[in-house]
Amino acid sequence: MEKPTILKEKKPSVPQPKPSWLRRFNDWFHLWIGIAVGIPVIIISLTGCILVFEHEIVEMSRSWWQVEIPAQTAQLPPSAIQSKVLEQLPEMKIRRLWYYGEGKPVKISPDNSDSLIFANPYNGKVLALEDHEDIFEFIDEGHRNLWFPPEIGKQVVGWSTAIFLVLTITGIVLWLPKNWKLRELKQAFSIKWKAKFKRLNYDLHNVLGFYSLSIAVLMALTGLMMSFRFVNSSVLKMLGAKDRSSEVSVIGPGPKVVPATIEGKVDLTWKLVTTQMGEFNKEEISIHFPKEDGKSIYACTDMHNGTWRELNFDINTLALLSTSHTKIADDTAANWVRRSNFSLHVGAFGGLFTKWLFFFASLICGTLPITGFVIWWGKRKKKNKFKK
Repeated sequence: MEKPTILKEKKPSVPQPKPSWLRRFNDWFHLWIGIAVGIPVIIISLTGCILVFEHEIVEMSRSWWQVEIPAQTAQLPPSAIQSKVLEQLPEMKIRRLWYYGEGKPVKISPDNSDSLIFANPYNGKVLALEDHEDIFEFIDEGHRNLWFPPEIGKQVVGWSTAIFLVLTITGIVLWLPKNWKLRELKQAFSIKWKAKFKRLNYDLHNVLGFYSLSIAVLMALTGLMMSFRFVNSSVLKMLGAKDRSSEVSVIGPGPKVVPATIEGKVDLTWKLVTTQMGEFNKEEISIHFPKEDGKSIYACTDMHNGTWRELNFDINTLALLSTSHTKIADDTAANWVRRSNFSLHVGAFGGLFTKWLFFFASLICGTLPITGFVIWWGKRKKKNKFKK
């Protein structure tokens, strides 16, 4: 005799609570505003990837970058470099020189030309003459202005960056697991590489977006400080920045004996900075001959991991002026951020390790609008299918 079939009663489905208006707004903003700024974010992020390693790529592409160091021969002072280069290129007006250090060339930016001159620092021989507007200039224009005129492009990039910063917050709200069980946590923190395309795309957007969050926020904040003066001043004031005094005063004694000529003064300034005043990477220095009406001699030192220290010397006594930066270790938080903003933007503050981190984070940021669009498109097709 057959046993009677027992039919199990279906449990009534529990209606899901309707999301709050705040959550609905968060989802709407992340979707539609994300789509609206998608193209600018892709361009800004991908060009940023390349610019992170601009210096390294340029050095590798120049066969003449490594200069042979002659035995018992020191680098020539600025006036000697200026004189020897003018013998080869007499039409150039040379005032700004950048020594890259031992075994590397000197870069000269003439006042009357867009070309850059690179010379051997040991004999003054011109190694190369390059156009200032190279491929990286083009990429930088895309990163800063999206190749629009600067007055338009800078605003588009600035506001796109601001919106992207808000999108990172709305994205975190969407990423948060509904519960903190092991399965949910695993899904939130790991990518299922063997899954179908739809799930893999979702993980690439969701998980990689979370891992790149902190760097993405830092890049966006530092970018906003570059784009908007009011953001820059607000951040610095929060850190205790004080208004800069317009009065210039002497804050350090000059040498006892000062040469009579401008050339001699610039050479002595170069020697003082590279042997006594510089702390980091002493051999790398940028130094300028003053203009005809100039009252000071400019030098830049301590160029290390994306930061630097500017120094200004009285043109008569070579005394250090109040417009100079203090030593990095003695600086205030506000001044440190002011000087290090570019370093924090490109990840140079920790050397190659942080540069690679920022490279991958910027690359991920460039993919988020694409993977996000694919998620939306898949849901849209699914809804249309049910309607039919």
